[in-house]
Amino acid sequence: MFQLGEKLKFTLFGSSHGPYVGCILEGIPAGTPVDADLIMKYMTLRKPAAGIGTPRKEPDIPEIVSGIRDSEADGSPILIRIPNTNVRDSDYSLYEHTPRPGHADLPAAVKGLNCLGGGVFSGRMTSAVVAGGSIARQFLYGHGIDISAFTRSIGAVADPEQRGSEDARGSEAFATRACTGDLDRTMREEIMRASEDGDSIGGVTECMVSGLPIGFGGIWFEALDSELARAVFSIPACKGVEFGKGFSLAGMRGSQSNDQYCYRDGVRTMSNNLGGIVGGMSDGAPLLFRAVFKPTPSIAKPQHTVDLRTGADVGIRVSGRHDPCIVPRAAVVVESMAALVIADQIRRGF
Repeated sequence: MFQLGEKLKFTLFGSSHGPYVGCILEGIPAGTPVDADLIMKYMTLRKPAAGIGTPRKEPDIPEIVSGIRDSEADGSPILIRIPNTNVRDSDYSLYEHTPRPGHADLPAAVKGLNCLGGGVFSGRMTSAVVAGGSIARQFLYGHGIDISAFTRSIGAVADPEQRGSEDARGSEAFATRACTGDLDRTMREEIMRASEDGDSIGGVTECMVSGLPIGFGGIWFEALDSELARAVFSIPACKGVEFGKGFSLAGMRGSQSNDQYCYRDGVRTMSNNLGGIVGGMSDGAPLLFRAVFKPTPSIAKPQHTVDLRTGADVGIRVSGRHDPCIVPRAAVVVESMAALVIADQIRRGF
């Protein structure tokens, strides 16, 4: 099992091809409202869309075993399990001794870990992240904190506009999690072109958090951006996280990058180049960060690998059921990770 958080603890268990994936959520105060329909809303946003997602279909109906009674948290650990109902081990038996490029197969084999269907490294595990994160989000609602994400880019198709939380919430209407119908169409076409070539494609998810008061967050190793980055990097296929202008800050001067202050019904920033965080704490602007997701490593194109039994170089084509692009499904996972981190920092008094 794998754990995130200190006062609000999220423990992840299960595997892609085991009977269940699930989580234990500790630290949700007794009396916190928990709406099952909201949990299912977020679970549905994680499901693959027809044509641009994996053919593997799972009901993804969380079974709440304990911790919630009469639509409220009862103060005890919340145990959630999600059955794996559509498992096909035969799709992966070919790769037991021939590690798939881009997957965790090789280091997992060296460690003696079972990587069937991706095992604990599979994106399937994120269903439990969304289930637990959806409850953390409901805890945050009571603190006036809202989290929303959308797809900033897929392949060469990028959204050039500055977006707000209303735009991000509107992206829930589109399969790619784009903010407009036109972008949804062009992003879908980009995914389909890669899929038709037997290939895959990556992209960027952008996430924003509103409602954080000035000074919210920890310092140094407990810094809000540090803990968010750690959690988001834990999502399978995430290869980069940046806050505000991120790497673009390297090309700026301080006079350009500094978010200057003014009085507008209190202290406000005049820009948000730093993503709403300075010194690990909120400066009152919306917290803004982006996560980069690599192309799905399972592709039908021929690749090079090795046979671990013989030491010979061999060719490989990866069959099975895979998303040609995981970015559309990643937005709600990023939101959920952010909710778990922020809820934990609230419980720790930050």
